[in-house]
Amino acid sequence: MAGWAARLATGSAVLALLAIPAQAQGQAKAGKGAAAASGGAAVGEYAQRFATLCAACHGASGRSDLPLTPVLAGQPSFYAITQLFLYREGRRDNEGMTAVAKTMTDDDMRGFADFIGTLPPVPAPPATTPPDAARIDRARSLAQQYKCVFCHGADFSGGQQVPRLAWQHEDYLRHALQGFRTGTRAGYTRAMSEALFGVTAAELDDLAYYLSRFQPPPAPR
Repeated sequence: MAGWAARLATGSAVLALLAIPAQAQGQAKAGKGAAAASGGAAVGEYAQRFATLCAACHGASGRSDLPLTPVLAGQPSFYAITQLFLYREGRRDNEGMTAVAKTMTDDDMRGFADFIGTLPPVPAPPATTPPDAARIDRARSLAQQYKCVFCHGADFSGGQQVPRLAWQHEDYLRHALQGFRTGTRAGYTRAMSEALFGVTAAELDDLAYYLSRFQPPPAPR
C-alpha cells in the first residue's frame, strides 16, 4: 500500500505542476491571442535557458554524443516534466541532474518541459556498418512479445508520460532497461519494472540495439 501511495503522490504532484491556474484560464477566455503570445514568449525564454544550461550535455538540438546521455529531441513535455520532478525530489539517482533540478521552481520545470516538447525528433546518424538483420528481427519480435508497442506505440514515439524510444542512444537504453529490470531505476509507476519481469539481459541488449536503430516499415504502395 505504501508503494501505491507514493506513486499516486508522485502522479498527483506532477499533474498539479501541469495544471493551469484559474486566473490563467480566465485570461485565456478573455483573450486567447494574448495567452498564446505569452506562451510563445515563455518557450523562447526557456529555449535560451536550455542553450545555456542543458545544451552542453544534451546538445542544442536535444541530441548529443555523450555516453549515457539521453536524447531529449522528440520527447513529450509531460515525460520531461515528470523526470525533472523525480530528479528534484531525489527519486532518480543522477548527481548532475539532481543538482540542476533542485535549482528549478515549478515554473522552471514547466518552462523547460514545454520547450523540450517542441524539439523535433533527430534521427540517429548513419551507421558505419549495416545493422545485424537477424538481431533486428529478433528484437522486433521481442517488442511485440513483451508488449512494448502497447504503451510506446508501433513507431516507438511515445506520448504523454511515455517516452520516445526510437533513435534513443543504445547505451542509454541498455542502462535504463537494466535499471528497470533490477529495480534501481525509478519510474512514474512500476509499469516498466513489471513489464520487464522475466526478460533476460541478452534480450534487453537486443531491444536497445533495435530501438536505437529503429526504422519504420515502408509505407504500402
